[in-house]
Amino acid sequence: MNLEVVCFGALNVDKLYRVDRLAGADEESVILDFKETPGGSAANTAVGLARLGVRVGYIGKVADDGEGNLLLKSFIDDDVDVKGIVVSKVGRSGAVIGFVDQRGNRALYLDPGVNDSLEYGEINLDYVRGIKVLHLTSFAGRNPFEAQKKLVERLPLEVKVTLDPGAIYARRGLSDLRPIIRRCYVLLPSEGEVRLLTGEDYIKGAKILLDEGVKIVAVKLGERGCYITDGEESHLIKPFKVEVVDTTGAGDAFCAGFIYGLLRGKSLRECGILGNFVASRCLTKVGAREGLPKLTEIPSELR
Repeated sequence: MNLEVVCFGALNVDKLYRVDRLAGADEESVILDFKETPGGSAANTAVGLARLGVRVGYIGKVADDGEGNLLLKSFIDDDVDVKGIVVSKVGRSGAVIGFVDQRGNRALYLDPGVNDSLEYGEINLDYVRGIKVLHLTSFAGRNPFEAQKKLVERLPLEVKVTLDPGAIYARRGLSDLRPIIRRCYVLLPSEGEVRLLTGEDYIKGAKILLDEGVKIVAVKLGERGCYITDGEESHLIKPFKVEVVDTTGAGDAFCAGFIYGLLRGKSLRECGILGNFVASRCLTKVGAREGLPKLTEIPSELR
């Protein structure tokens, strides 16, 4: 398979508990339902892209266990190439335990497992040869973060790097992320992550990030939509109105829609609308992937 995109990030099984409310310290809450689904930010984006007809592969690490098998099978079922995934004979696969209340708010607890043991030497450089986009998301540990930095340094310039930092990478700060950010074609942070990285609101913060070398900043604003800028044009794009069931994976879905638009030569504004549309579909179902649309579900004027 001649891949267009390779996603590179942590692989986790999401163990999601629906609860009547999110409990604070020394409080109790009632579990209403439980669902175990494959997850991981870059992994959700990879599945979102595959459903939109993009040829996509993955770099990551799982253990040889039930969770690892679930993660691999879910990719295979959605036509995501798994040849870049390392299977460890020791350790356990990553997991996220999440609690989602009846309004879609959530609290997440991360168990990285073997994700954090992934090293640069385990990556096959031939796997990224000829791709158009390398999409990065966060790891909790230092080893895979360093592996991402080394891979970005060695990529041909024609490969566009996109980064969804998540809170984990945003907390590392701009100086730690700079080797990746300088090489970024698109940075896809949330509003809160822009503030963590720059200390400014999303408009001023986006300008700082562009000055660092990023070509496009696409800020996810949740229920207010998104803000897209390349320094020459800027767009504040309203969201699609849907009944929110679960916000898990909505940001990952936005990345899938935006990157799809980028690959298909869409304008900056159209990329933002596509991101918002794919995210809106994700919000209507429980879990990060259940609502991800197929290409035929994208309005024809957006495809």
